[in-house]
Amino acid sequence: MGPHPTATRRSAALVAAALFLAACGSSDDPGSTDGSSSDSDDPSGSTVTSNDTTHDTTDDPPRSTDPVVIDRIEPSPPDVQESGLDLLRLDRQPDDSALPDPIVPLAEITSGGPPPDGIPSIDDPQFARPDSIDFLDDDEPVLSLDIDGDVRAYPVQILIWHEIVNDTVGGIPVSVTYCPLCNSAVAYDRRVGDRILEFGTSGSLWNSALVMYDRQTESLWSHFTGQAIAGELTGTELVDFPLTTIGWAEWREQHPDGIVLTRDTGRERDYGRNPYPGYDDIDGTPFLFEGEVDGRFTAMTRIVGVERDGVALGIQLALLEDERLVATEFDDDDIVAFWTPGTASALDANTVSGGADVGTTGVFEREVDGVVLDFRAEGDGFVDEQTGSTWNVFGRATDGELTGTQLEQLPHVDTFWFAWSTFRPDSSIVS
Repeated sequence: MGPHPTATRRSAALVAAALFLAACGSSDDPGSTDGSSSDSDDPSGSTVTSNDTTHDTTDDPPRSTDPVVIDRIEPSPPDVQESGLDLLRLDRQPDDSALPDPIVPLAEITSGGPPPDGIPSIDDPQFARPDSIDFLDDDEPVLSLDIDGDVRAYPVQILIWHEIVNDTVGGIPVSVTYCPLCNSAVAYDRRVGDRILEFGTSGSLWNSALVMYDRQTESLWSHFTGQAIAGELTGTELVDFPLTTIGWAEWREQHPDGIVLTRDTGRERDYGRNPYPGYDDIDGTPFLFEGEVDGRFTAMTRIVGVERDGVALGIQLALLEDERLVATEFDDDDIVAFWTPGTASALDANTVSGGADVGTTGVFEREVDGVVLDFRAEGDGFVDEQTGSTWNVFGRATDGELTGTQLEQLPHVDTFWFAWSTFRPDSSIVS
């Protein structure tokens, strides 16, 4: 039996209000309601211009005076021939357009409420060392990204209000993206051909998932698939990186020398509060989702999903929680999914840190030096049967013969069933 219509309408109204708040912030935020992109690196503090929109930064909140200094790769200059954003305004592609045909019907791309950049991306992220962070609770979720040993944590309490962080990690320009409506976090390489893209929020949704746009060509991109779906770059696919959602205490213990995105965003937001309380109710209804939900699970059932070269596999989170690990085959490889407790759901309670424990997941290839390892859960970690080495949820051996060995990690998403089954309809399922 589906959710009661009144409950569905109430849920939709709450999510719509949350999106409005994410766009507008608090009433005393002078820079949050103009629809402009996020602040630039301009040290003058007067005005910055992006996409022909001027934003007065004079009264924006001050930056931290002692951030971690990092090198950043600047995006390519804008070179918009025909804007994909204009296609959304017209709701069609003009007959005389030189753009490739959109991959999806434009009518399926719906407004989420805010205008383009109404939910402001973070384009000048500020970082600090873990021992100076005092605003995160132990079980609070952060997104962990490791590129060539450059390890960073992006608190979900910040991403839930901004959805995109344009950053440079390990010398690679990346976008760390989070869609609260489908509870998915994905990190993408911003290099496309000879361009370095910078992404913003379009204000639109496709199948209730974030639609991004790049500021160089104003093509539209699916956050969930990393593919350009309309505009000049239609059909281009971004390369993704493994991203792990994990509790703050565990991340801090494993990565004491990493760096953490701070609240110094240049914006006033109620960081720490969840604007979508109760959204992840397993019997709930996704916001502005008009598709048919595959009836094997409820729409909001949690799924751990991996995809590579068109091959997709989903693992029901409830099974992974019960078993602690699931070993299976994926695209002719032997893989294992790990689960450990200690990470709160960001979308459950009134605060990001107050939600039910949904744990941390990681998906890895099992082969090391030509040997396929068999694992069992033991204590807080995992032990391989071949050498007796102990492994953590990041797929790293922390004790035993293989200490220091890193399993090959596969990019994966922790998401809801309605999103996984819609974007990956041919996925195999382990349940």
